[in-house]
Amino acid sequence: MTDIVVNVENASVRFNKASGNISGLKEYVIKMLKRELMFQEFFALKDINFKVKRGEAWGLIGKNGSGKSTLLKLISGIIEPYRGSVDVNGSLSPLIELGAGFDSELTARENIFLNGALLGHSRKFIEEHFQQIVDFAELNEFLDVPIKNFSSGMSARLGFAIATVTKPDILIVDEVLAVGDYAFQQKCKVRMEELLSGGTTLLFVSHSIEQVKELCQYVIWIDKGIIKAQGDVESVSQQYMAEFN
Repeated sequence: MTDIVVNVENASVRFNKASGNISGLKEYVIKMLKRELMFQEFFALKDINFKVKRGEAWGLIGKNGSGKSTLLKLISGIIEPYRGSVDVNGSLSPLIELGAGFDSELTARENIFLNGALLGHSRKFIEEHFQQIVDFAELNEFLDVPIKNFSSGMSARLGFAIATVTKPDILIVDEVLAVGDYAFQQKCKVRMEELLSGGTTLLFVSHSIEQVKELCQYVIWIDKGIIKAQGDVESVSQQYMAEFN
């Protein structure tokens, strides 16, 4: 079995964005029908190369809009590369966007089964681990409340509890933990450390350099879709912080 669980080679992600001022949906549709829409190519990621070994913890840092979340979506298979390749070996548990995989009209109870199914868990598995999920999320009193009435912190707690109920080969965590209170952030940190000690690979996005240092051995610094630096957490973090001093 290979030690490389994530292999990204020369990967680029391209989006088309409409150029010119469009005042609303009606004007957009009219221009589209008249073939008057003009698009500009926008590369969210450009020629990304890196490898992650089994059991490693990598942090992704960079300013807003730098391409961190796009890279996580690429690795998760949510989007395809425009060019290049992404190879992933192992089970993935992505926690990328707050509320992703939840139906806002359904209750927390119903969403546990829905989200679990999206992660590939059987109904029997969720039934067996249901109380464990609820206890970790601290939502016993809100099981029959629709998700649309949850705060962002409550939704994040539930999503994290479901994503980590079993030990995935690769855990992908975006900024969603930033909405939780301090006590829950610490609880999540302990859970992630337990998973890492058990051999899980972590890809972690955070604007908190200290949080990245606590959890990660390695860092990728992304700026405007390009990797500016990658390597051990201390040296890359120092380069990143020097940029703002």
